[in-house]
Amino acid sequence: MGYMTVEAHTPSLLHLKRSPGIRSWSLLVGISSVGLAAAYYSTDSVLWKLFYVTGCFFVALQNMDEWEDAVFDKSKNQIELKIFSLYTRILTLWRRGQEKMVLDMRHLRDVSVEEEKVRYLGKGYLVVLRLATGFSHPVTQSATLGGRR
Repeated sequence: MGYMTVEAHTPSLLHLKRSPGIRSWSLLVGISSVGLAAAYYSTDSVLWKLFYVTGCFFVALQNMDEWEDAVFDKSKNQIELKIFSLYTRILTLWRRGQEKMVLDMRHLRDVSVEEEKVRYLGKGYLVVLRLATGFSHPVTQSATLGGRR
């Protein structure tokens, strides 16, 4: 769970990006390796070995963070939030996996930081956009660990 990085910053545009961090990639490799080891050292049939590898790979994909983009464009008066999930993309056979939400920047009333409990890791923080319509939406889907900066 890493921070968002600034891709572009001009007076009329702010583009923030977030990619899976080292924790996500380590989990993918580690859990997939368990499946490969179980298949390699097992005396079961080829179908069971394939099940071990595939099952562990999908569990590893479930634990990966998504790729996320947040674009604040003053010239268009819009906020565009995009999420790409490799797990959803593979599970739906490439039909889905990317979600996009466009918000009207003129309706933005407040930006706040909210605290959220992160399983096994303590507290995390989300940046939340509050709109005049009563709708609230986090900039990222997963909380960032660390301080409230």
